[in-house]
Amino acid sequence: MKNLLKFGFSVLFSGLVFVSCEDDDYQTIQSIARIRIDSVKVMKDTMDVYTIQSIKTYSTYPSQCEGFYGYDYIHDSSLGRSVTAYKYTAEGPCAQSAHVGASQINFSPRQTGTYIFKFWNGDSSWITKTIVVE
Repeated sequence: MKNLLKFGFSVLFSGLVFVSCEDDDYQTIQSIARIRIDSVKVMKDTMDVYTIQSIKTYSTYPSQCEGFYGYDYIHDSSLGRSVTAYKYTAEGPCAQSAHVGASQINFSPRQTGTYIFKFWNGDSSWITKTIVVE
């Protein structure tokens, strides 16, 4: 029994050592900020209620240290939505070349009607998309 306990603790300890090893490519997020949505792709402008559709957004990131963080998805009204994208900026060495990143929202409407989506495009500019739900 004593040997079994010693073996169990040694396995547990060695597991902790392996889990705690750091990855050299790990970078810490330094900041989060809005990023303009350059374009939006809606696959179908008409869909059925309770189905799911992916809406893709595209943004240009100035360096390889930046990428998609998340959306601020606001219900302006029962059928109106405002979407703002956020980027992260990480520390560490990275290429200063710009790249386009694609992200998506999965839209699953619960009522019929004409939905109006506004995607933040910088300053006070918005890209508007309409989806009819039957």
